[in-house]
Amino acid sequence: MSEAGKFHEFTGRDIPWLVDWQAAQRGDKIFLVWEPVDGTTESWTYAAFAEESRAYAAGLVAQGVTAGDTVVLHMGNRPEFLFAWHACARLGALVVTTNTGSSADELGYFLTHSRASVVLTEQRFLSAITEAGAALRWIACIDGGEPATASAYRLLPFAALRGDPAGCPRRAPDPLRPGSVQYTSGTTSRPKGVVWTHANALWSGRTTAAHLHLTAEDVTLIHLPLFHTNALGYSHMSTLWSGGTIVLTPGFSASRFWDVAARNRCTWASQIGFTLTALLAQPRPAAHHFRFFASGSGGTICQDNWGIAQISWYGSTETISQNCHSDWRLPEAPGSMGRAAHEYEISIRDDAGREVGFGECGHLYIGGVRGLSLFASYLHDEAATAAAFDVRGFYDTGDEVTPRADGEIFYASRAKDMLRVGGENVAALEIETVIMGVAGVREVAVVGKPHPLYQEVPVAFVVAKADGDGLVAAIKAQCTEKLAKFKRPWEVRLLDELPKGLLSKVLKKELRAMAAAED
Repeated sequence: MSEAGKFHEFTGRDIPWLVDWQAAQRGDKIFLVWEPVDGTTESWTYAAFAEESRAYAAGLVAQGVTAGDTVVLHMGNRPEFLFAWHACARLGALVVTTNTGSSADELGYFLTHSRASVVLTEQRFLSAITEAGAALRWIACIDGGEPATASAYRLLPFAALRGDPAGCPRRAPDPLRPGSVQYTSGTTSRPKGVVWTHANALWSGRTTAAHLHLTAEDVTLIHLPLFHTNALGYSHMSTLWSGGTIVLTPGFSASRFWDVAARNRCTWASQIGFTLTALLAQPRPAAHHFRFFASGSGGTICQDNWGIAQISWYGSTETISQNCHSDWRLPEAPGSMGRAAHEYEISIRDDAGREVGFGECGHLYIGGVRGLSLFASYLHDEAATAAAFDVRGFYDTGDEVTPRADGEIFYASRAKDMLRVGGENVAALEIETVIMGVAGVREVAVVGKPHPLYQEVPVAFVVAKADGDGLVAAIKAQCTEKLAKFKRPWEVRLLDELPKGLLSKVLKKELRAMAAAED
């Protein structure tokens, strides 16, 4: 479609504007509740949260961080994550949120590619940061700790970043200013950095809140990782927009879930297949206050087991909020990914680019406004940004879907060579590139194998140059060093030849069948 211009619904507004407006409207209302495993619950009102974001902004300035600097936030779910993220927004710094499961090699890429100058992290991740070997001005670390190469880095205690809130700089709102980056797996060998503007973040909050019919009375349970769009945009920003309360946990825990939810009177939570499966193994709760769960596709599992409505939604980091969704107050077809969201244009096309008819499978394209309802760009990658959009400006999702005459849309498959592992998108090429770096590998193809808990897991089919002795162990060692745990192949199988078709194209469909058939 087009890029956001001077006039749009967020003109003159940015992320700090929303925080400060809510603090002025409902300063004494609890915004954030922290539920750590040790039970030392803490909470912050809207006014207190705004004050914390200003305090950390002042502290970052005192340590030399200025507008335009790139700050990497490498930590798990905790209040400091949100304080720092919003502090960077106040400064006009670009904040990059990275997956805490990343290997040192992956972190090295993120830090170097993003041109990061500082990292905010936790003691448990400090060694991976220092092993990454990137050029940094300093590292701030929660819970102290000494890096393996202490002499190479200036290490600050995280408390040093909390300054005088009065010292927070004032910056004119610039809604189209790049605000945050999330690295997401694509079809290239390295993840791409998806750039969100301040307006993108506001759009995610406003649009998700509207889709879910959230109000200031809602209490959102966040147990998925904040470094992903689902928790950071769909859950956190929508709650901030609607004036509700967030209950934040360090991560998903099936054994703690119902107790935390009941004590805090949580009304909704985002779920994935892994978390729903794990909750099914827990005793049915005596009572809860949930109205609905939001997940990738609809069904009756939540209603049947807990009396909770289940809505479906579809979106991606690049498309900011939900492009398809259902309404938890209305019936939907089991397995549907929802109906087209009115804030976007939905185009479903065949291989020739023609719109498909009802009941026909096609490629899904999303139309919107770049920098507002669609991502602004891929970080430092003009070629990848241009390739993501067609001649009409529609974003190519890489997914195949089937629309029905009743308006329901059903997910069919991933057209691009991607795997979905426990809620994480994984590019097959990224794994294949690492394996091809192992001496003795002539060819490799990675496919997904169905898994009851993680949806699918990677399986690598390898052709060796010689007899292959010790090759499987070498491949596993290389993947352990270079890849996050969820990207590592669960199996490495040696073949004499990969199945191929015309133009020597690897027939991954046959490999998927082999992976599924052989346990």
